[in-house]
Amino acid sequence: MKDEYDFSKAVKNPYIKNLDEKVTISLTQEVTDYFEQLSQETGISPQSLIGLYLQDCARSKRKLSLEWVES
Repeated sequence: MKDEYDFSKAVKNPYIKNLDEKVTISLTQEVTDYFEQLSQETGISPQSLIGLYLQDCARSKRKLSLEWVES
């Protein structure tokens, strides 16, 4: 092992932008049950399925349709 290394010609990692970002979200039991069932059918983890679904929404620029009901 060298005492010193020369990093003057080092290049930034071009793949760093592709790393996943960890987030914490709260989901209803209905949602977790749905993705757990889908996971059993596909063999893909629920976390991966949720990530793939959200990625699909983002790429297709899908918008959520909401109607608020006043009580």
